[in-house]
Amino acid sequence: MKRLLFTIIITLASLATNAQNGQLAAMRGVADRGYDFWLYAPREYLYEDQRVPVIIFLHGRSLCGTNMKRVRRYGLLHAIERGRYYPCIVIAPQNPGGAWKPERIARVLDWVEAHHDVDTTRVYVIGMSLGGYGTLDFAGTYPDRVAAAMALCGGCTLRDMGGLGRLPLWIMHGTADRAVPISQSKQVVEAIKETAGDSLLRYDWVKGASHGDLARLLYLKQTYDWLFSHTNADNPREVDRSVTITKDDLKNAYTDLDPKATRFDIVKEIKPRK
Repeated sequence: MKRLLFTIIITLASLATNAQNGQLAAMRGVADRGYDFWLYAPREYLYEDQRVPVIIFLHGRSLCGTNMKRVRRYGLLHAIERGRYYPCIVIAPQNPGGAWKPERIARVLDWVEAHHDVDTTRVYVIGMSLGGYGTLDFAGTYPDRVAAAMALCGGCTLRDMGGLGRLPLWIMHGTADRAVPISQSKQVVEAIKETAGDSLLRYDWVKGASHGDLARLLYLKQTYDWLFSHTNADNPREVDRSVTITKDDLKNAYTDLDPKATRFDIVKEIKPRK
């Protein structure tokens, strides 16, 4: 009897622990003419029926391909896997190659919004390198769908960048970047200024920072605090200038990561909720 009781207690404790995890699912072929993508849902959404915000993470060129496990090598999903916790839905598409296509990203977002009860006034996008280009191209094409965006060591391919002045935007680039020259980000900043749309713009040139140094931003709490502070419900829209990120913050971004602290269970699908 005691052994049975002990078994029941251990089982219940295990279930309670698992219930605290988020869920991660590989979504292939579900978004018509969109990208394959990872979908992460936090415990607040899964077990507490909370409507949560959405972050779209766009990776760089090194993670392109068809092996979706590559997308978890660095960035937001990797940060969660190593102990960070963010109460949001994460959409992490995989680009098979070439430039990110804003319309394909939008189709993925359409699918998620059609199947999950998310806060559509709090959709954020962040990307690095090729993903930085994708972030600016997507945000500039669909500024009314994005509550805030952060582009790291990227650039922009849009001919008309006027849309980038319509949403809170933070552009960051390292002065020692040899992979993507800082001039690419500076051109975007100047283009936004020429449209007189820089009231919602922040930009920082991180002295001495390399291309890889900027990846550390994806692991900082301040990065997501800044994103989460914005909503499309604000009228007029404002940009948060209170959050600061320094080079010292970048140096310490990985110090408390735990390789054994996975915060999600991998599942075949995340149950739709509308």
